[in-house]
Amino acid sequence: MGLAQLVFLTIWLLFIAVLAPFLWAAESDIKVKVLYLGQEYSGKKPLALVQQITTDGGLPGIRLAMDDNATTGQFLGHQYQLDELIFPHDADNQQLIDAVNQTDKPFVIVDLPAKQLLAIVDGLDPIPRRLFFNVRDKSIALREQHCRTNVLHILPDRAMLADALAQYLLVKRWNKWLLVVGKHANDRAYADAIENAAKKFNAKIVAKEEWRFEYGGRLVDSGHVTAKQEVSLMTQARGENYDVVVVADEDDNFGEYLPYQTYIPRPVVGTQGLIATAWHRANELWGATQIQRRFSKQANGRYMTERDYAAWVAGRALGEAVTRINSTDVDAVRTQLLSNEFQLAAFKGVALNFRNWNGQLRQPILLAAPRMLVSVSPQAGFLHQFSALDTLGLDRPQTRCGAFKN
Repeated sequence: MGLAQLVFLTIWLLFIAVLAPFLWAAESDIKVKVLYLGQEYSGKKPLALVQQITTDGGLPGIRLAMDDNATTGQFLGHQYQLDELIFPHDADNQQLIDAVNQTDKPFVIVDLPAKQLLAIVDGLDPIPRRLFFNVRDKSIALREQHCRTNVLHILPDRAMLADALAQYLLVKRWNKWLLVVGKHANDRAYADAIENAAKKFNAKIVAKEEWRFEYGGRLVDSGHVTAKQEVSLMTQARGENYDVVVVADEDDNFGEYLPYQTYIPRPVVGTQGLIATAWHRANELWGATQIQRRFSKQANGRYMTERDYAAWVAGRALGEAVTRINSTDVDAVRTQLLSNEFQLAAFKGVALNFRNWNGQLRQPILLAAPRMLVSVSPQAGFLHQFSALDTLGLDRPQTRCGAFKN
């Protein structure tokens, strides 16, 4: 046998060895059935006219993920089917439960608040088995005392976001914080996470103020001018000095008024100013530019939001698990997702995986200004015996989730 023939035979054998698993899988004709479950919400008037109005948050993300999965699936005999159920804002929990019970989709992407998610998970028929991916709610309790064994969480919770921000503030030696809190429950929940992060990393909250100002028109002089005057009074902090203003305003009612209006010149961070987020339109690192562009094309020109990214990650995590095990068995997929071997490339610089004590996705947190990525947490120097990502949020010894304990 000549050298050329030997080389050809070697290449052919390698070709067969690589493709054999795919050729075998192609005959399996696996159907991956996915349901996207959401609800219409009446959007409030934007704080500024430059604010993007998003009415389809999350949907373009899961659609893009299904397209990506189908690209790989065509070589493996895996077919991805997506159904979308978007209910009116006044639909009650029973309507959602009945609708999901009537579908045959075992994998459900849930774009709903915690109370509705839990009502659906607990109210569904136990057969067939289903696996849920939370892509909207950031509440800590949903991962802890109210955790469910068949619910995985894509977005970071408030504890992870607060810890990510706190690490950066400590690196900058901004150790004294003025905390300004809105009047809504979500604002108080975020403020609680900030206070816990301050204790965890030995920072000091020198004063805590609640935003009580009520104004009429957000887009007229009587609204924003008076609000700015209120900011100066509130940020006097009872005479205390501080390094940074931390704002807790998840509903975006007043936080944007704080930058450049504080009583003493200080940076503004938290839910406005410098924010901690799972995703940001300014991220161009680790190949993120290509998904930003592909998403924009998918979503008629708008940029990718956190919920869009979460939905994309949920879809891709499911696709990756099915690819690895060549099965859509719910228990097998869940086991794969929670295993130490599972890894997902998601444009964050490191492979992502799930915490097997509460179903939360481990991930770096982006720290971003309105048009620029400033930093990424965990910050250098914050060490952990297993993973630096576990310096963000509640670690295994602190978890109150009993459902995942083996």
